[in-house]
Amino acid sequence: MSDLVVRPRRLRFHPKLRDLVAEARLDSRCLVMPHFVLERDRAVEEIEAMPGIRREGIERLLATVEADLRLGIHSVLLFGVPDETAPKHRDGRSAYAGDALIPRAVAALKQRFGEELVVITDVCLCAYTDTGHCGVVEGGRVVNDASLPHLAKMAVAHAAAGADVVAPSDMMDGRVLAIREALDAEGLVDTPIMSYSCKYASGYYGPFREAAHSAPQFGDRRSYQMDARNRREALLEAQLDVEEGADILMVKPGLAYLDVLRDLKENFPQPVAVYNVSGEYAMVKAAAQRGWIDERTVTLENLHAFRRAGADMIITYHARQVLAEGWL
Repeated sequence: MSDLVVRPRRLRFHPKLRDLVAEARLDSRCLVMPHFVLERDRAVEEIEAMPGIRREGIERLLATVEADLRLGIHSVLLFGVPDETAPKHRDGRSAYAGDALIPRAVAALKQRFGEELVVITDVCLCAYTDTGHCGVVEGGRVVNDASLPHLAKMAVAHAAAGADVVAPSDMMDGRVLAIREALDAEGLVDTPIMSYSCKYASGYYGPFREAAHSAPQFGDRRSYQMDARNRREALLEAQLDVEEGADILMVKPGLAYLDVLRDLKENFPQPVAVYNVSGEYAMVKAAAQRGWIDERTVTLENLHAFRRAGADMIITYHARQVLAEGWL
């Protein structure tokens, strides 16, 4: 007879027992589905680099979200994709104009679905500036403080239209405080801010830039997004956001930054979100289409990794397929 007393395998033989003792659990309540919104109401455009994901006008968006609700997706993240013929300005002012795209989409979603749907909006100027950068450009440089009022106005426009959460992704210093003060001044004191606290300058964003037509016209975003070599700096970014009033912290991308995700979970009481970004999604899709990996297995392995590292919320393009195909 063996002398082994402790046998971890005892809890692995029965599949239901494995489920019972699993440390990281996934269900639809932690998933957020991103959407790319077009100006033309009935428009639909496939995104070649992101199979299964489309740009949609507001009318088509309503139908898609309604179908997703039946699957169990109750949270969405909206990105505006302005018409390519629409004028763009140095300060991105069309992002918060009276007829701005995302406020119209928010209002339509909240009118149709009300409290059944959590609507989160991305707050960034990149799709609306004539440079494609996330802030105002002066003298060939993205300037921080001059960008803050425009980001704040954008957040207020979204919240006034009914957004449940505003999510600044620009990585300007001080933008959480600027947005918090602007929201409070307009009586929108109950609108939470989900800050892209630790958004790294990453090669994983390529497909998104195709999807949102948001590539910068010159240079790159390394002067304001975080350096991939830095870990401790993430704690500083998150701490500053908490002090400025952030209600939810985010790490983006996900897979290459699980250590950062864990650091935030262990050091802050605020809920932590992770963005399973376009490049991560596209790589899984491309390898699966070639038969090199099993898509279900790898997708769930990635999602469980986010939960295991500490994510309370997972923003992922896989959400719809995971639920539609019964992977959970």
